Amino acid sequence: MPDQPSLRARANAPDESNLPAPEPLQTPAQTVGPFFGYALPYAGGPAVRAAWQPDAIRLHGTVFDGAGDPIPDAIVEIWGPDAAGRPSTERGVLERDQHGFSGFGRAAVDRDGRFAFTTIKPGATREGLAPYLLVTVFARGVLHHLFTRAYFDDEAAANGTDPLLSTIDPARRHTLVAESDGPASYRFDIRLQGEGETVFLDFAVLDHGDEGRREGMQR
Repeated sequence: MPDQPSLRARANAPDESNLPAPEPLQTPAQTVGPFFGYALPYAGGPAVRAAWQPDAIRLHGTVFDGAGDPIPDAIVEIWGPDAAGRPSTERGVLERDQHGFSGFGRAAVDRDGRFAFTTIKPGATREGLAPYLLVTVFARGVLHHLFTRAYFDDEAAANGTDPLLSTIDPARRHTLVAESDGPASYRFDIRLQGEGETVFLDFAVLDHGDEGRREGMQR
């Protein structure tokens, strides 16, 4: 009969039933997705208005994390009306019309977290509101994209009476205001957490009785 070394090895093995259980060790940290850079960016996405058009402005900035470091793979979207406050009725396409204005733009940040758009400086959509751009941020670890607004620092009078801005803590109000930094150029940095965190907005469904239900925005 052939030897059975495996049986002998098990018979001579020490009894480990009374040994203490090994202490669990923390596994290496891993960044949580989702990762948007593979599908969402498209050529011409940041060019809401062709840069050579006389009414084009530049909106640019950097996306920072809670530690104050640039985020290298965020996606930023903007939407805004035209200079008269009218929403665009143009059909969205992947190939930009150099003479048109769709109102919507999408930009992937670079390795230093920077983004830039060319668009039209919006007008107020109705009386009593200050002009602003809607801004959406997608980033790693942010499972639900974030909403905010970019107002303009050269619209001080309108900003002072805007219904939403007036509800924001004055110490944080500046996080919603893009700063002029050159001719037809505005800087709008976005801080996801920590010191100087941008004010982000939530959508709430409001009941308006016979008028049905619609979405409203609150802090």
